[in-house]
Amino acid sequence: MPTFTALTTLTGEEAARALGEAMEDMDPEPYGVGVFEVEDGSGIWEVGGYFTEAPDEIVLEILATAFGAKSFLVSELPDVDWVAKVQRELHPVDAGRFFVFGSHDADKVPEGRVALQIEATMAFGTGHHGTTLGCLLAFDALYEAGVRPANVADIGAGTAVLAMAAAKMLPEAQIIASDIDPVAVDVAKANVAINGLEGRIDCVEAAGFDHRRLTAGAPYDLIFANILKGPLVELAPDMGRYCAPGGRVILSGLLVVQAETVIAAYQAQGFRLQDRNDLGEWSALVLERG
Repeated sequence: MPTFTALTTLTGEEAARALGEAMEDMDPEPYGVGVFEVEDGSGIWEVGGYFTEAPDEIVLEILATAFGAKSFLVSELPDVDWVAKVQRELHPVDAGRFFVFGSHDADKVPEGRVALQIEATMAFGTGHHGTTLGCLLAFDALYEAGVRPANVADIGAGTAVLAMAAAKMLPEAQIIASDIDPVAVDVAKANVAINGLEGRIDCVEAAGFDHRRLTAGAPYDLIFANILKGPLVELAPDMGRYCAPGGRVILSGLLVVQAETVIAAYQAQGFRLQDRNDLGEWSALVLERG
């Protein structure tokens, strides 16, 4: 089945999300629409649609003009078995004591490592991205230092790899994983089952802490949030509200150039920077609440 993409950029989140919603009403209808901020501090957003039939380029041009976007770039993707391709190219990841792998590499798990299986079809949070790797290394360092959180939340969990790392190392801890995307929640539940952690991690759909089970479970000794700079800054007050005194937050999803802005937002909520790890262009932060 052919796949066509239509991509454009424009300034501002409100206009980008409105354009994405307008694309949902196109004929032929896209089977998916994505709206993403370009993480370079420019304020530019990317809007893209995916189609099984060639999209109407006249309609796309009308939409671009109406929302102040650049003209859409329409492309036909080659017919590729993407799962097989990802399996060939996605290699296991070493992150301290953790070893993240797909089922195709199950025979490569070294003895004595904490194994976390993430399937290649589950694309977000596989451990290969510098942000997820940074969070795993940060948690590994905390554990090595003797930190044993009893109550853990993973906000914007994606595949729930971070929540699963906590569950593997903290057998008595209460752990909850949330994501704004219902598909991600289903993915998280599937990964939890694959890793034999059913009953250990509560997976819920929520924007930030906006779920009764998240608020009822507070305060948390450790909160992971591997999302984006904007949501991290917006969440800072809630992090201060729901993180226990002396508790820690591990934050990533932000560029090195954005780290100081995020640190300042959390310092304003009574956190102090405990550790920072820059991996390439990405930064992972550990902050402790006073």
